[in-house]
Amino acid sequence: MSRDISYYATPGSMTVLSGSDAALAGMPTDPVGIAAAVQGLIVHPFWADAYGVEVAAERQDDVQVRPASAMIERILEISPGPLVERREPDQRFAGNCRHFSVLTVALLRWAGVPSRARCGFAGYFEMGKWVDHWVVEYWDGDHWVTLDPQVDDLQRRLTGLADDPADLPPGRFLPAGEAWLRCRAGEENGDRFGILDMWGQWFIKANVGRDLAALNKVEMLPWDGWGRLMGEGASDRDGAYVDEIAALTISGEHDAIRSRYQSDDGLRVPTRVVSFFTAAGPVEVAVAEWV
Repeated sequence: MSRDISYYATPGSMTVLSGSDAALAGMPTDPVGIAAAVQGLIVHPFWADAYGVEVAAERQDDVQVRPASAMIERILEISPGPLVERREPDQRFAGNCRHFSVLTVALLRWAGVPSRARCGFAGYFEMGKWVDHWVVEYWDGDHWVTLDPQVDDLQRRLTGLADDPADLPPGRFLPAGEAWLRCRAGEENGDRFGILDMWGQWFIKANVGRDLAALNKVEMLPWDGWGRLMGEGASDRDGAYVDEIAALTISGEHDAIRSRYQSDDGLRVPTRVVSFFTAAGPVEVAVAEWV
């Protein structure tokens, strides 16, 4: 295994699972098995109705949890027992696509499988739209396989997804850098990228920064913002700079990815970020322990 690949076989601060050995008893070690186990532990609030449940008021803050270890703590608080045991939907952690992906990556790295979370856009949730989304890439010994751990059989049926979510073909999920460059080349319309009431190339720009951080094993929340790529702005603002970073994130040049992230204060996650999606609105949050 090359040094570039082995980097992703070990946990970062968000994906370390020390102290979870008892809860991990019986956990599968293959990517498909791990993804299936995670689907039995998390329910997406946007999909709760489809599972016949409503996320309880005391569970609304689950989505603000960042590290996988804290996700596991919360899961065990709700329903004690080995994590391999599927919980009923109303007994699951209330997390989004990023939580599915980060917990899956944490378990894959625990099993020694090189893996990484990717931030970008999925083309299979809304017709004609590219929806803000996170997935997992894992190394199968030959190439990176794209796995969507959130999409189970129910979601696959309701979305009409014909592709295997455990092995998505190119073009079904676009890492943020690829989405940005497609729009800059006129191949896609930036207004088709986003979520809820937030659409536009400015949104892609912010996700480029989140994806770069995730490639450096710092998997932030989808609404955490920082640095030069944060916030709304004209699609061509700092265009050449964003072009460069976007191209880097899809280059496969792992040393360059890590070097640029570490050396550029406008890209590296600082000790405090703005969390835009909280009950109190945008707030500044200390994240030093994870960066």
